[in-house]
Amino acid sequence: MPENVRMWVEIIFNLSYLIVIWGLVIAMIHRRPEVAPANHLAADLVIWAFALLALGDTGHVGFRVWAYAQGSLESTIQLVGRPVGLVGLGALATAITVTLFYVLMLELWRVRFSQKYGPFTYILLSMAVLRLAMMLLPHNDWNAVVPPQPWSTLRNIPLTILGLGVAYLMLRDGRRAGDRAFQWMGAMILVSYACYIPVILFVQQAPMVGMLMIPKTLAYVAVGFIAYGELFKKKISEQPQAVIESQA
Repeated sequence: MPENVRMWVEIIFNLSYLIVIWGLVIAMIHRRPEVAPANHLAADLVIWAFALLALGDTGHVGFRVWAYAQGSLESTIQLVGRPVGLVGLGALATAITVTLFYVLMLELWRVRFSQKYGPFTYILLSMAVLRLAMMLLPHNDWNAVVPPQPWSTLRNIPLTILGLGVAYLMLRDGRRAGDRAFQWMGAMILVSYACYIPVILFVQQAPMVGMLMIPKTLAYVAVGFIAYGELFKKKISEQPQAVIESQA
């Protein structure tokens, strides 16, 4: 694919995505008063999770569009008297918010299935803390347009463990409770990682692999719409209350 065509595909997709994800968050907030009382906490967690995701991705994909408008992905702005790369600043923003997104998804799983945190879930939470700590280190080189290796892979290991752990819990307990919505949410998280892992590993050698971020992003959108349909659109009498007594 010619570079110019790839650029315009990315720009159109990014802007469309931001419109959809922010529209979804606004729709969730608008319908929040109609959510069944027993699902208020779950609905609030979903709103916060996707608001954070939208905020981080506004920095991530929005700054990429801004950089293209400036003429190059290498474009910088002055921040605290220092030049900061737009692409790197956006990458840092989404790196933080996506980590918090999965922490909220973990809490959503706990609330949905009336679970308690156990050794496995505490390991997942520790991965979030480790991930955030790793992003403070200079090895990240946030001004780089292409993430540096091998650090890019290393800093994504905790996030991958956290995300796949959340997907496993949703799939496991969704299947036990017959909760199809959360089974699909777990499956979409797996799809997102199936697209994201090749990007982490190979984008430096093959930049076109970065196009896998499009289906990865669509998988997140699917999670949002599934959650919206399950928690925000159903009538109170239709809301299932999945309760599992086992601990993770």
